[in-house]
Parts: sequence; structure tokens; C-alpha cells
Amino acid sequence: MYAIVDIETTGGKYNEEGITEIAIYKFDGHQVVDQFISLVNPEREIQPFVVNLTGINSNMLKNAPKFYEVAKRIIEITEDCVIVAHNAEFDYRILRTEFKRLGFPYKRKTLCTVSLSKTLIPDQNSYSLGKLARALGIPVSDRHRANGDAIATVKLFKMLLAKDIKKVIVQDAIVVEPTFKMEPSLKQILNSLPNITGVYYIHNEKGEIIYIGKSKNIKNRLSQHFTSTNSKSKKIQLQTAAVTYEATGNELVALLKESEEIKRNKPIFNRALRRNIFTHALYSFQDENGYINLKIDKADGKKIVITTFSTRNSAKQFLFKAVKEFNLCQKLSGLYPTKGSCFNYNLKQCEGACIKEEKPIYYNSRVTKLIEKNSYKNVNMAIVDRGRDIDERSVILIKNGVFAGFGYADLNYQITNRKVLESIITPMENNRDTQHIIQSYLRRNKNLKIIPINNL
Repeated sequence: MYAIVDIETTGGKYNEEGITEIAIYKFDGHQVVDQFISLVNPEREIQPFVVNLTGINSNMLKNAPKFYEVAKRIIEITEDCVIVAHNAEFDYRILRTEFKRLGFPYKRKTLCTVSLSKTLIPDQNSYSLGKLARALGIPVSDRHRANGDAIATVKLFKMLLAKDIKKVIVQDAIVVEPTFKMEPSLKQILNSLPNITGVYYIHNEKGEIIYIGKSKNIKNRLSQHFTSTNSKSKKIQLQTAAVTYEATGNELVALLKESEEIKRNKPIFNRALRRNIFTHALYSFQDENGYINLKIDKADGKKIVITTFSTRNSAKQFLFKAVKEFNLCQKLSGLYPTKGSCFNYNLKQCEGACIKEEKPIYYNSRVTKLIEKNSYKNVNMAIVDRGRDIDERSVILIKNGVFAGFGYADLNYQITNRKVLESIITPMENNRDTQHIIQSYLRRNKNLKIIPINNL
């Protein structure tokens, strides 16, 4: 659990400042679950430059509560939370100073979104909240007021959590929360999980990830883990201390995140899934007569593939449909071995490439269309799908035929502005597994929105 904080102060000498406004959003990693926003009477003078910057003056604070009157609420909303702030050292120091004046030893773990941004979103021109928000397409209202800046920090932190593919932030937070130090009931854990699409992480008592999975329904999938009697499930049940999850909004992002994070985190119970998830591929070659032939074979990672499949049977099913869609020859597609004409020729559904009646240039043009449709080689595009919320979209970025990563956008501006798009993308490794995941998903979901990057 996180307490995202922004504080405005009077300015002045170090450790002599007072709070004029505070905003705290309690955030569970997915949504805000509580909030506290208040002006505060600092009982001291506000520096003129601060009045000009924030618009907060002494007259506004005459009837505002003093810090001791809001201290209890601050303690309650931040209890068992990690304090998150943009320049957390400042906000945390101010809080501790105010509590010290009351004789209360206020202590919390902190996370700084400036430091996190420098690590997870490198090469930005500036890491000030306003300029960073603009670069990432995050709308900011009431700049230099506690509530406006806190809301922007919530949105920034949500983006940073998605970019933290090593899950360092989440694992640290689990260790902080005392509820996870006890032996929890698996039923209690299950009751706290949602029926949504995403990736889930099973942790042991040290916060270490021991299993990663994806599901269209996280709660139902974990129920299967916790009730199964096979050997692996029993071991997982004995070691489970917590389950965290990340909503993805759609299955494609879930598949990509699961594949990437299993390889990166190497959980002890995911050994089988570290291997490649496809077995067969579709290849092309030109025969001695100049015709482009298609062939299904085992995927060896050496030859250039058109697309890949989980099984030989799924590859054959795809190819039969493709032959019909593009009016291709069964013989030249490797589906009808014969020395003469193919079966479809006899049905007048083949133009006769199998017996050299159709010229290679005409036949090859249709094969090329099939290849281009099912391979994103040298293509620059953004695949847009459902996001985690109604007004959000997920974006998969392909650059020059290479999977670059994924991100989430609240505004069309974030997708259509190339510079912003590349900033919000979480970089991910391009490998045979990611290519297989994307290609097979595109085959199964014909209505996905695809934006050519060259047109942005």
C-alpha cells in the first residue's frame, strides 16, 4: 500500500518551514482507496515568493486547521504505507519536522518518483513534475497546489509501476506491510483478488516472487492454484504469503508481461514456462520454377519465419484457411503432396500453379500478400487495445518490425504524438516468444486498431 503525498509549505529557513496545504492519496497499486486534502494553518509567515507560486496566502489559512488537528488523520491514512512523493526527501522531511514539534516519532519507508523516473524513464529533458508530466502526456491541473500535484503524482506512479518489470517496488512494499508477515489464510488472499484480466505474482514471506501467471480472471485462476492437489500446487500453497497482481486490460499485454517477467525474475515454480512457447513455424522458399512455396516445419530459431505456432496442428489449420483466403495452391503450400495437380485444381479452386499453368508473377503476388499480412517485418506500428480503465487504452509499439514494448494512454494525444508515445512505453525484450505472442494474437483478433507509425 502506498500513500502518495504532496505538501506546500511557507518556505523559509531549513527545518523552520510550516505546512500550508497537504494532499494524501492512499493507493493500493491499482486505484485510490482513501484520500485526505486540507489547507493547514502554519502559524507562521508565508514567504512572498511562495504566495506568488502557489496562490496560497495567510488570509486563506486563518480558519484552516492547525497541524496538530490533522496529525491523527495523517498517521491513520499513511499507516503501513510507503510514502511516495515527487522529491520524497523534501515532503518526508517536512512531515517528520511537524511531528517532531508535537513530540511524535513519525517514521515511514519512502519512494521518490524523481529517482524512479530517472531509472525507469531515462533521457528526459527535465524531471520536474510539470515538465515530466507534459512529456508523458499526463494532464496537470492546479500546478503548485497540493491536490493537483498529488493527482499528477498518482498517475506518474501508476505508469512507473507498469514500467518496473523487475517488480522491485512491489516486493519492497510487501515486506513493509505487517499483514504479510503473518501466516495468512489462502481464502483471505483469494477474497482480496479481483475478477479481471492481468498478471499475478505469488510471493513468499520474504516478498520474493515464487510464481508468475496470467489469466483473463485472476481470482478464478488463483482459486485453481489454491485448491489443486497436484504436487506443484501443494508446494505453492505451503509457501504463499501474499499475492499481488497487475491489471492489464487485455490478454495481449498479459501474455507479453508474463513471458518477459518469468524470464527476468526466474520464479522457482515457473521453470517449464521459461522455455520457448511455440514449436512450429511457417517458412517460405522459391522453387526451381520460380514459385514461392510455403512449408510448415519445426521452429529452430535459425531460419527466417513468417509466423509461428504452438503446435503443428494449429499451423495446418491456419494454412488451410490461408490457402482459401488467398486462392493459393495446396501443393505449393505443402498441404497436398503430389506429382501432378493439387486437389483444389480439380475443383477449379486453384489457378494451376501446381502444374505451371499460372505464371509465377501472378501466383507469387498473392503469396506475398499472405506473408505481409502475417509478418510485421520492417513494419512501424502501434497496436491499440483495451486499457485497465474505460477511458484508457493499451499500446503495443512495433518499430522496424521489432517489438519495442507497451504502455498505457489516457488521451489520444499520447498515442498520436510519437515522442510522448515512446516515453510512455515500457521497453521490453524482442525475442521469438514475443513475436509469436503478437502474431498469434493478431491472427485471433481481426478487429484490433492498428496505427501505422509513419503516419503519426
